[in-house]
Amino acid sequence: MYNTALRIVGNEEEAEDVLQESFLAAFKMLSSYRGDASFGAWLKRIVVNKSINKVKKLQPMQSVDDQSEVAGHYEWPEEGNREVDVTSIKEGILQLPDGFRSVLTLYLLEGYDHVEISEILGISVSTSKSQYNRAKKKLREIVERQVNYG
Repeated sequence: MYNTALRIVGNEEEAEDVLQESFLAAFKMLSSYRGDASFGAWLKRIVVNKSINKVKKLQPMQSVDDQSEVAGHYEWPEEGNREVDVTSIKEGILQLPDGFRSVLTLYLLEGYDHVEISEILGISVSTSKSQYNRAKKKLREIVERQVNYG
């Protein structure tokens, strides 16, 4: 749960706060747990929502215009492709702007689809898709910079 919060808020102290707030909220709302999903999934949803709320409080979410065209699928080029370790990718994710990091984390790491992300973040589905594609491109640039300039 801590890693989920950290990936969304991008700050260790804030992630710790989110985790504490989430456990308190879960304890208070325990009577509302109906067992429709596993307890872990229910708790994770609380952590995700608290994390998103924390990001919104700390900084208005950077989003793209809803009318913008969704970027095409971005492929990593084969030539010059170097091995990248997981640590570089994690560090790169933390360097993404809040909006990009939130959408990328929810889609790629937490497994939500763009419809669910649009509902969670209060953005359109096309904005979610656009931010996801732009986040992937930006993450690639960050990681390449780290690999090339160490």
